[in-house]
Amino acid sequence: MRDAGKGSRLRGSIPPVLTPFKNGRVDYDAYASLVEAQISGGSHGILVNGTTAEPSTLTLEERNRLVSVGIEVAKGRVPVVAATGSQSLGESRALTRSAAEAGADALLIVTPYYIRPPQRGLIAYYMEVMQGIDVPWMVYHIPGRTAVSVTIDTLAEMRDRSPNFVGMKHAVNDLGFVSEALHRLGHDFRIFVGLEELSFPMMAVGACGLMNAVGNLQPRVLADMCEAVWKNDLATAKGLHDRLLEINQAVFFDTNPIPVKYMAKRLGFLERNEHRLPMMPATKELEQRLDRVLSAAGFLN
Repeated sequence: MRDAGKGSRLRGSIPPVLTPFKNGRVDYDAYASLVEAQISGGSHGILVNGTTAEPSTLTLEERNRLVSVGIEVAKGRVPVVAATGSQSLGESRALTRSAAEAGADALLIVTPYYIRPPQRGLIAYYMEVMQGIDVPWMVYHIPGRTAVSVTIDTLAEMRDRSPNFVGMKHAVNDLGFVSEALHRLGHDFRIFVGLEELSFPMMAVGACGLMNAVGNLQPRVLADMCEAVWKNDLATAKGLHDRLLEINQAVFFDTNPIPVKYMAKRLGFLERNEHRLPMMPATKELEQRLDRVLSAAGFLN
C-alpha cells in the first residue's frame, strides 16, 4: 500500500536557486545567503541544482556540495529538493545517492537528455537510478531542453512500480496533461509548475506548487499566490499572477538563467551575474530591456 505521507511537505513555491560564481568558482557563501533569503522571504522550499542553477556547467563535486550547503542552511525549516539528473545513468545514480545520503527531502530527476530514449527505456532508467533509495522522487519533464517527453502511461507504470515516486515538475505548455495526469494517478500526485506564465492556470487545475526561476526575484509574491489558491481565493491569486506577467515573460528574453541572473544582480540578490561557458551574461541591449521591465513592475523603486 502506498504511503500517503511520502512527499506531503512538497507543495507551494520551491524556487530553483541560482548558482553564484566568482572568478569562475562557485561562491558557496553567496549561495548560502541566497538560500537563507528564500526561506526568510517566504518560499515553501528550495530546489538545488535546477535548470536555473546551470547544473550542466557544474562538476559532480560542486553539485553535491551545493546540496549539502542547502540542507545545512535550511536546517529542516523547509524541504530541500535536490535535482540529481544527468545525461548519464552513472552520474544520475551517483548524484541521487549522494543527495539521499546528505539528507535531501526529495529528489527531482530530469529525463536523460539528447539520447531520446523510448518510454520503456525511461521506466527502466528511473527504476535503476532509484534502486535501494526510499527518498520521495519526482520526474523533471522539460522536453524543450531534453528532447524527450513522458507519457501518462509511463507515469502510471512508474507510480505502480515505485512507492516513493510522488510527482513531477511539468515545464510544458500543456494544461490538459496536468488534468489527465491527476485524473489517472490521483490528486495526491504532486505536479509543480515549471513555466512561469502558467503558474496560476496550472495551479487552478490542480498543480500543488511552483518551481519557477522568477522565485529568485520575488519569493514572497509567489508564496502568496500559492497560499491564495489553497484558500480558494482565486481572485487574489490571479491578481498576483497578473502582477508578475512581464517579469515571467522577461525570464525568457534569452536562455534561462541569463535574464534572471541579471535581474537578481540588479535587485541586489547577487553581487555579479557571472556564468560559465557556453552561457554568457546579458548583453547591454538585454540589460536595458530588463531594466525597463523591472521599472514598470515597480521593483527598482
